[in-house]
Amino acid sequence: MPTNEGTIDRALRIIVGLGILSLVFVGPQTPWGWIGVVPLLTGLVGYCPAYSIFGLNTCSMKKS
Repeated sequence: MPTNEGTIDRALRIIVGLGILSLVFVGPQTPWGWIGVVPLLTGLVGYCPAYSIFGLNTCSMKKS
C-alpha cells in the first residue's frame, strides 16, 4: 500500500485517535471510544482507505 497521508495529517490522526481512545479508560468510560482505533491505525500506517476512494492525497510531492 502506498502512503497517502502527509506528516502533519498522520500526526493529527495519531493525536486524535489517542484522545478518543482515552475515553474508554478515562472520563465517561464509554465504549464509543474504541472508534479512536481507526484514526490511530491509519495515522500509524500512513494509508487511509477513504482517501483512496475519493482520490485525495496529503503527501508532499517529490520534485524531480
